[in-house]
Amino acid sequence: MNNKEEHQDGYRSLLLLDEISKNHELTQRDLSKKLGVALGLINSYIKNLASKGYITVSTIPRKRYTYYLTPSGFAEKTRLTYQHLQNFTNLYRVARRDFHTLFNDLRGLKIKRVVFCGVDEVTEIAYLSLKEAELELAGIIDKAEAKRKFFGYEVLPIDRLEEIDYEIIIITSFNGGEALKKALLEAGVDERRICGINTEGWLKRIEG
Repeated sequence: MNNKEEHQDGYRSLLLLDEISKNHELTQRDLSKKLGVALGLINSYIKNLASKGYITVSTIPRKRYTYYLTPSGFAEKTRLTYQHLQNFTNLYRVARRDFHTLFNDLRGLKIKRVVFCGVDEVTEIAYLSLKEAELELAGIIDKAEAKRKFFGYEVLPIDRLEEIDYEIIIITSFNGGEALKKALLEAGVDERRICGINTEGWLKRIEG
């Protein structure tokens, strides 16, 4: 498992432990919907957390599973929270710098209207940097219908991209960046109109 996978695995475990600590009556299907993770993967995480002694599983009342955090589970939740905050601090510092450079370069190319693709921890960082560069956020898209808003913008599915008047799409997701780019290309978006802070050679493609 590489560092990126380890970070994602730890973050999902933290979210699961947090949800269970708040409501032990949640079913695996409830957890799947809340976290946006496949049901089978939730089942795998539950088994893993139980095997490590972080949660206990009860079948009272009959035919219904309930989950409880053990003392070790609460300690692990605290450890993962601290680790996540450290990771986010490093992420914020690097992403802030790289988005600042990206948006200033786009402004130098006379590009004004951009679309964000992907909503996760870095999207807010991208938004702050975009405002500083005085560029316009034309819209926000993601892989599926999100039915939510981000800073007042409705998050649209990729298949509604044609409704937006834009010049460039910025990948604003670290965890799902590769999958989002693939989805955009499959939707017929010109690769030269897609860029992001961890996409190599984006400036060259735009100028070309």
